[in-house]
Amino acid sequence: MLFVTNREPRGSIRTRPDRKFNFDLKKNAPSNSIYCCERVGPDEYVELGSAKWLGRLKTSPAKQLLFFIHGFSNLPEPDIFPRAQGLQDQFNAVDPELVQVIPVIWPCDDDPGIVKDYWDDQKSADMSAFSFARALQFFMRWRDQEPEDFPCIKRINVLAHSMGNRVFRQTLAAWEKYDLADGVPLLFRNTFLMAADIVNESLEPEHSGRLISQASRNVSVYYASDDLALRASKVSNLKNKVASRRLGHSGPEDMQKTQSNVYAIDCDNFNNRYDRPKGHSYFVDDGEGNPGVVFKHLVQSLQTGRVFVGDSRDRRYIL
Repeated sequence: MLFVTNREPRGSIRTRPDRKFNFDLKKNAPSNSIYCCERVGPDEYVELGSAKWLGRLKTSPAKQLLFFIHGFSNLPEPDIFPRAQGLQDQFNAVDPELVQVIPVIWPCDDDPGIVKDYWDDQKSADMSAFSFARALQFFMRWRDQEPEDFPCIKRINVLAHSMGNRVFRQTLAAWEKYDLADGVPLLFRNTFLMAADIVNESLEPEHSGRLISQASRNVSVYYASDDLALRASKVSNLKNKVASRRLGHSGPEDMQKTQSNVYAIDCDNFNNRYDRPKGHSYFVDDGEGNPGVVFKHLVQSLQTGRVFVGDSRDRRYIL
């Protein structure tokens, strides 16, 4: 499994293609560097370097790419990679050439106590924006330099879970501020904001999350009002005097203030059944290894380039 990270490795922080890569889990400050790597097995990783890594993605048999940005308090093993592999296995069961899942790994803390851990991770999410924005800029340069008779034609999608939505939002904001003159390009076909741990006004015009809508053909917001992990987020934010409902709890505050490509998908009917007891990670399977309704909805969006909301006129839909 190919992945990209701004977590520093043990040993030298300089990129060295084909070297063994080991995460230094004692360092939780985001690196300014990006490491393009491959997981060859549990706790076994190799650094490929950007050129080889991008070449592998370009020649992958998968028609589409799905960048998976994980949530807070997640470590590479046993959290991020097994979940990403579970997603990949479910996609392969539908169509082995539909999509390739690529984890985007940013530094999470493992402090005792959820409030302290959460607040440390929120800072790390914000600081990670600079390195991932540099990665986007590098990708655009690489794409523009590819031969005209052999372009990269993969469709690119993003699935951001929980605090990974903050990483994604801040990355686009940093990219626009420091590298782009005319706004963000339309780079992503589908963006899936899953149990998003950002304020529910984030996609409105005066907020930096508007860039998510501008960079995506479709934006699907999956939410559940009884997501217990986001209740912990609310407690952490209130402790630090930040009071606002989360996007993953209520969906967008006012759909009329969002772009017409934003869709709100209510997952209240099953989130706690799929992910007991938190009801937060309900997008991989139904809790028993079978494809869940969110996953099936994702597949439909990937296959068609459309977001199914029935005959809803306000772009809201109950799964």
